[in-house]
Amino acid sequence: MNTDTISQILELSIGSLSVEKLFYILLLTLLCYIVSKILLKIFKRIIQRFSPDRSIQVFLNNGLKILLIFISIIIITEYLGIPTTSLVALLSVASLAISLSVQGLLSNVAGGLTILFTRPFAVGDYIKLDSLSGKVTQTGLIYTQLLTPENKTVFLPNSQVAEGRIINYTSQTQRRIEIFVGASYNAPVEDVKEALHEAIRSFPDLIQEPLPAVHVRNYQDSSIQYVIHAWVPTELYWDAYYILMEEIKKSFDRHHIAMDYPHMNIHMIGDENNG
Repeated sequence: MNTDTISQILELSIGSLSVEKLFYILLLTLLCYIVSKILLKIFKRIIQRFSPDRSIQVFLNNGLKILLIFISIIIITEYLGIPTTSLVALLSVASLAISLSVQGLLSNVAGGLTILFTRPFAVGDYIKLDSLSGKVTQTGLIYTQLLTPENKTVFLPNSQVAEGRIINYTSQTQRRIEIFVGASYNAPVEDVKEALHEAIRSFPDLIQEPLPAVHVRNYQDSSIQYVIHAWVPTELYWDAYYILMEEIKKSFDRHHIAMDYPHMNIHMIGDENNG
């Protein structure tokens, strides 16, 4: 094929689109594709270094991919001589319409990104969100999944999670047990404290630094209120709590200490003139 034949082929046209122009459009499209692939590969390495979470990587990667496609379309339409201002305006209106229609979804995505970046909890943590408690089994961009103690699976919208008050019970390796106990005013303070320490010693896995402590907390209408403070490994918290609750009653019974309940004493005073 000689040079004249190639020139004749390039001069052929389909409407206003010549073969030469079509060739350059394909070449430009290929160039945009190659550049986009390189940029996506570099960006993927960067986000893998700074964010190990798979959900964040996929979300950011897809966002950059859409942006690069949009830029490629603008470049190609500019080459074709099509005014891009109207195209940009059309895409802006379409984006606004889509964003309004999926406003709730976008707020959940924003909440999901907040959770994934700030990391107030991780999968496997036991948390309390407002009045709901459970173990985190999955975190995503739209929902956070909890498994409650009743074995119920709850899907929480991330917008609510990000705005809610989160208590993470398992982020620390130790937890403090706090138990309030009421004892009769007739029982000597030292005897009550000894009985409570005896109950504490029944659970050997309590942490000894800091040492478990018993204090007089309050003088109530019908009893003296004592408080137990004891540290325990987080995974043993409920075992220790329930065992101590049982042992306190047994120890009080052994020491003949009454757990007084609210009551009122009424003293009848007779009329001395009535014999």
